[in-house]
Amino acid sequence: MKTQTFVKRVWIQAPAEAVFNWHAQPGAFERLSPPWERVEVEERSGGIEDGARVELRVPAGPFRMRWALEHCEYEAGRQFCDRQTQGPFRFWKHRHRMVPEGKRECYLEDRIEYVLPLGVVGRLFGEAMVEKKLERLFTYRHRITVQDLEAHMGVKKMKVLITGASGLVGSALTAFLSTGGHEAVPLVRSGQTEGVRWDPASAEIDVAGLEGFDAVVHLAGESIAEGRWTVEKKERIWKSRVDGTRLLCEALAKLERRPKVVVCASAIGYYGDRGEEVLDETSEAGEGFLAEVCKEWEAATHSGAGAGIRVVNLRFGVVLSPQGGALEKMLTPFRLGVGGRLGDGKQNMSWIALEDAVGVIYHAILKESLSGPVNAVAPKPVSNAEFTQTLARVLKRPALFPVPGFAARLAFGEMADALLLASTSVVPGRLKETEYAFREPGLEGALRNMLGT
Repeated sequence: MKTQTFVKRVWIQAPAEAVFNWHAQPGAFERLSPPWERVEVEERSGGIEDGARVELRVPAGPFRMRWALEHCEYEAGRQFCDRQTQGPFRFWKHRHRMVPEGKRECYLEDRIEYVLPLGVVGRLFGEAMVEKKLERLFTYRHRITVQDLEAHMGVKKMKVLITGASGLVGSALTAFLSTGGHEAVPLVRSGQTEGVRWDPASAEIDVAGLEGFDAVVHLAGESIAEGRWTVEKKERIWKSRVDGTRLLCEALAKLERRPKVVVCASAIGYYGDRGEEVLDETSEAGEGFLAEVCKEWEAATHSGAGAGIRVVNLRFGVVLSPQGGALEKMLTPFRLGVGGRLGDGKQNMSWIALEDAVGVIYHAILKESLSGPVNAVAPKPVSNAEFTQTLARVLKRPALFPVPGFAARLAFGEMADALLLASTSVVPGRLKETEYAFREPGLEGALRNMLGT
């Protein structure tokens, strides 16, 4: 039985104990799971100490495979291991080591010993593929670890309330905050078990449960990109954003111990369809249903601001992640080689990577000079044609099958003009002024990092 060994190290400007503690926090597994692979946690017991176990469902071609791991060889502040008890390898042992380099720096070393199945045949056909996957995986993991530790260094631990915590952005934010040692608490609807309770549909909220939070992040709302905009759908969009936000902010305003900051999601739909006009936070609102929703959505936070709470209205662009949203929907046709531009492809698209959506929220919490509208978009908008060409290049596929505007309207109705065919060229003026450092400033680099190419 020939054992293969993979080793990757990264130097980190943080004490070994801090790096170890980051790995021991809730959310570390989610932070380290690459976005291009859907790894599902089926069962978990304990943390990273000896005897703790985790059972996963991992991709195996078109199927999913069970992978059971048990932790061992735990040394507080220095190392922990996980070894396979059931899964795709004949043998697998992963040692995470934090090697001090003085008091303030260390090396993080990941050492994996494994044996492929099927003996010589497995080594012959699988070894190069596994090595490539491990190199790609740990390049990603080490980048996330270094960036997260740097972001959390020196920040006082906070208690943060999150609405929409189970959504794409909310779940990523929860994991990020948790690994930093912050307490992330969801605001949940009736019938769910953990968190502070509310029911925006019936205007009910646990006011007493809102006491004692340092920050509130409000992300909840009916999806604007799922289903046609019927009268009933538009009413749900409006009520979930406007009425829900008003309910929350009015309740926060009445507290004895109010949060210092409320970060409330909004959207670049505020600006409407504006062609080639470059838009920053000083630009006027546009026209149409989304613009009206966004105006009232932001106005619904005024009660919080009036009570002395710092309120930040984040106008999000298209949040990119293969785990959800617009990009997830585009991946299947593009991977099949039947993707292409929408309409004439000239419409501008303002986007932001999921990692930066989380980073901007954190920046808004911490930056006391930020209040009011803030454009949560990457520095450079792109045309739809440029976006689709870039995605096709990253996936090594053609982009030869455009979707005509009339076809988009037939399929999606009013939503097509508001979301797919509208041109909105938005720049992050306030983020630049407050020196936010983008993790993913360029489109091609962002797509390659999140798709693992």
